[in-house]
Amino acid sequence: MGETQDLKNPKPDPDFIPNFNKYDVVISNFGWKAAEWPKETQTALEDYMKAGGGFVSVHAADNSFPDWLEYNKMIGLGGWGDRNEKDGPYVYYTNEGELVRDHSAGNAGAHGPQHLFPITVRVADHPITKGMPKVWMTTKDECYAKLRGPGENMIILATGKDMSGEAPTDRHEPMLMVLTYGKGRIFHTTLGHDDYSCEGVGFIVSFLRGVEWAATGKVTQPIPSDFPGPEKATSRKFELKK
Repeated sequence: MGETQDLKNPKPDPDFIPNFNKYDVVISNFGWKAAEWPKETQTALEDYMKAGGGFVSVHAADNSFPDWLEYNKMIGLGGWGDRNEKDGPYVYYTNEGELVRDHSAGNAGAHGPQHLFPITVRVADHPITKGMPKVWMTTKDECYAKLRGPGENMIILATGKDMSGEAPTDRHEPMLMVLTYGKGRIFHTTLGHDDYSCEGVGFIVSFLRGVEWAATGKVTQPIPSDFPGPEKATSRKFELKK
């Protein structure tokens, strides 16, 4: 019989050693308490990114690998996994529009109930956000808050504000970020909790444009006519093709 896997403390998979160099971009949606990658695989991703690779972190992928310093440099900010002030400052915007790096003590990672919430574009001339409304609505999703990390070589493109009435903070939290690591490009989105979250046109468009930018440094995809505005979310229902 094979060894029983401890789901609370999963062990690295020694056979997970992909050839990252075969790809223009690597997308991760690894989540909280995901198994650590073998050291060889960690080093391979670091080398791939330093040489000019592309990486995309989706939603709970920023919960992963709290002890892997170079990964946390790639994603800029993370939550949960016992992250705290040792891992870097909280980074957020105040309600008055001030960007803050808060070095006070405290754990990282929180969110209120899933709901629709507004995204505020902070950098309107970046290829990913260019042409988006200043404010647009998500579909039902989690508004991550209290993220902290190195935040090096990072630009916050857009923030989210939890309007549920049960928000863990009263501030605008990073939702869309871009970073550089060596010659590599990273797009980090905290959106995309579930299928209904990923059906949101705001998620779809920002994700696809972010992937294209991470892979090529450019964005050729236009903002579609059904992109959401400040008052109303829009969705595209997933359809299974036979």
